[in-house]
Amino acid sequence: MKSSVPSRQRQQYSSFALTVAKAPAPGGGSLFPANGERCKMAALHEEPAEVTAVKPDSEAGTPPQPPTAPPAAAAAVPVAPSAAAAEGEAAGSGGEAAPPKPTAPGPTASPASLDRQTLVAVLQFLRRSNLRESEEILRREARLLGDDLGSAALSPPGAGLQGVPGGDADSIGGEALLSRVSAAAAIGGNVATVASSSPAVAAVAAVPPGKVGGSVVVEDQPDVSAVLSAYNQQGDPTLYEEYYSGLKHFIECSLDCHRAELSQLFYPLFVHMYLELVYNQHESEAKSFFERFHGDQECYYQDDLRVLSSLTKKEHMKGNETMLDFRTSKFVLRISRDSYQLLKRHLQEKQNNQIWNIVQEHLYIDIFDGMPRSKQQIDAMVGSLAGEAKREANKAKVFFGLLKEPEFDVPLDDEDEEGENEEGKPKKKKPKKDSVGSKSKKQDPNAPPQNRIPLPELKDSDKLDKVMNMKEAARRVRLGPECLPSICFYTFLNAYQGLTAVDITDDSSMIVGGFADSTARVWSVTPKKLRSVKTAADLSLIDKESDDVLERIMDEKTASELKILYGHSGPVYGTSFSPDRNYLLSCSEDGTVRLWSLQTFTCLVGYKGHNYPVWDTQFSPYGYYFVSGGHDRVARLWATDHYQPLRIFAGHLADVTCTRFHPNSNYVATGSADRTIRLWDVLNGNCVRIFTGHKGPIHSLAFSPNGRFLATGATDGRVLLWDIGHGLMVGELKGHTDTVYALRFSRDGEILASGSMDNTVRLWDAVKAFEDLETDDFTTATGHINLPENSQDLLLGTYMTKSTPVVHLHFTRRNLLLAAGAYSSQ
Repeated sequence: MKSSVPSRQRQQYSSFALTVAKAPAPGGGSLFPANGERCKMAALHEEPAEVTAVKPDSEAGTPPQPPTAPPAAAAAVPVAPSAAAAEGEAAGSGGEAAPPKPTAPGPTASPASLDRQTLVAVLQFLRRSNLRESEEILRREARLLGDDLGSAALSPPGAGLQGVPGGDADSIGGEALLSRVSAAAAIGGNVATVASSSPAVAAVAAVPPGKVGGSVVVEDQPDVSAVLSAYNQQGDPTLYEEYYSGLKHFIECSLDCHRAELSQLFYPLFVHMYLELVYNQHESEAKSFFERFHGDQECYYQDDLRVLSSLTKKEHMKGNETMLDFRTSKFVLRISRDSYQLLKRHLQEKQNNQIWNIVQEHLYIDIFDGMPRSKQQIDAMVGSLAGEAKREANKAKVFFGLLKEPEFDVPLDDEDEEGENEEGKPKKKKPKKDSVGSKSKKQDPNAPPQNRIPLPELKDSDKLDKVMNMKEAARRVRLGPECLPSICFYTFLNAYQGLTAVDITDDSSMIVGGFADSTARVWSVTPKKLRSVKTAADLSLIDKESDDVLERIMDEKTASELKILYGHSGPVYGTSFSPDRNYLLSCSEDGTVRLWSLQTFTCLVGYKGHNYPVWDTQFSPYGYYFVSGGHDRVARLWATDHYQPLRIFAGHLADVTCTRFHPNSNYVATGSADRTIRLWDVLNGNCVRIFTGHKGPIHSLAFSPNGRFLATGATDGRVLLWDIGHGLMVGELKGHTDTVYALRFSRDGEILASGSMDNTVRLWDAVKAFEDLETDDFTTATGHINLPENSQDLLLGTYMTKSTPVVHLHFTRRNLLLAAGAYSSQ
């Protein structure tokens, strides 16, 4: 089962460094510009290492602002979709990318305050690496004239790097060079951010005057000294336990209102103090520190602590994912101003510079004005790999409304029309006959502009399908607490080495299973059998003007209930039918996404971009676009007629385990093993929402039919509900005792169904969960609300399977609930 993936993937792929691989375009084209320097910046994860310590200013009256980070992804607006890929089109012609702006530099320092020789050495290195743009930026910020550089470049070897054997910029390692830059920054200089395509030097970040230690973002196989340059010896190693226990005693003796907030410091301080001891080779002190305090940490950090416990020597740190996560992203803590002032006063009185330096260097303190949060409020929001989300991350405007449906006449008989009047009101997404549905065709004020992203035009077959959809909607059962759906369960017996993925077509006519034996198998769940198109020779004999031409082109000799798709070379972890039922996507451990024709049951395209297993893939509600996410920590947006991705959504600190399109197709949600959910804007690749609160890897996502809400499920057994517009958690559904692998809203949004590894399907009252929300009461200033403890009130029913974990849920157009899973003998 797919449930074994999260625990297995870190063992099997533990050597993977924090990098985003970009496959070359077969046709020479590329999503990114030819300039390798900025191209690399586009692929870096969203919050690169920031050397600038966040110094919350108690007198400023406002929370500290983070430095400007480069965009999560730089890519062009998708090209207008076409019905099929144009022949001979160059791969990856997604358009010219808009390169991201360089990080805003700090105040320009005078040349006299800089270590000129070190800067000249860096400039020499950049010039010899042919990184002209980076060289220009650095020289401009340092106010070094071209003459200075020219004379320095002509100086004899060793003149520019005093104390370094050999002296030549080419002959010294990136480690020594970067340590020189860090030292220069510590003296009091400001150096602008430099993005480099060289694996040895990825970035030289700005450091404020007087701050010790620099840091860099490193791609490929990073040099441990470069990544950990801030872990310099700053105190007596024998006192680390005394420092930590002193702070712990102070927090535990604080007032109740402050204790819960300040307790958030325990985990990040523990990690960074332990890493400092290990890096400076105080192994016995590090072991003692870990054994004494690791038991005090929250239970949801235990998996991370197990990885941390394996880092007992400096050499172990090289290329370790968890260590890189901590060094390349600041741990975010949301604390009230009163609690923060209390902490600051204590550290100053005790002169505990060791902990104060870590707080400033490695943590981002998000200070808010108002009452401190309770333990319950904090526990609801914390738990991710990098702490909570910054409030600024959820302030961007999101167009969560639905797109206006296209207008076309729908022939209805009298019976259908009468039923439509009675039952058709809540079906916002279904097109109606003009005389009936004209009132509902007003533009949703929260909807994106109709042409915000290019969407494929409706074909005649699509219009016909919408007519059928609308007619079925007229006969749809209106669900509610008094009218629960019938549930039809598809059990896979003797699954081929294990069932790893399931999907069902929108019209509920076909079901596909992905299996660990590398196959995808498609079944017809109606009396109509699956048939392939006739051969070209037979097709030439058909009368193309006949009324039943679509029936004639199908070969009856090929009719069967099951079609097996061979092609992947590893377990198939994700499957997705296209809305028009002509195509099927599958993704696999082999790192590819395949597009299959359901007319010929053959593979049309293999999309190669992920270099590691791909855990999930999904078609857009409008077809043409699809998204994939995998072990390389990024999600990619594709179009069916492009070999290269149109967007790369980078920012997660661990595997992207599940993906889902918003109903209006303008946004993509991704769930990750870093215990966060991110919402990405398809138009520009920006991350517009970060949701934290789950205590385990995310495995299921579901948008409500009206686009306003998102439901998420994870290994912690909880289902969390989010208001997309406000960027806040608005509900928590407790009841499952194992991983929640499937979530689905009913067609009218009245019921939320959840399926779990605990062998149950649960039904929840979605209307009641959302109707009590008064958005005016949302404390957007502090970014938290009081969650009601009403899980039992919202639970409408629990349905047990004999011994079958639930891996997929689907509501038919008439609101019958279909569920699927593989029988487990254990």
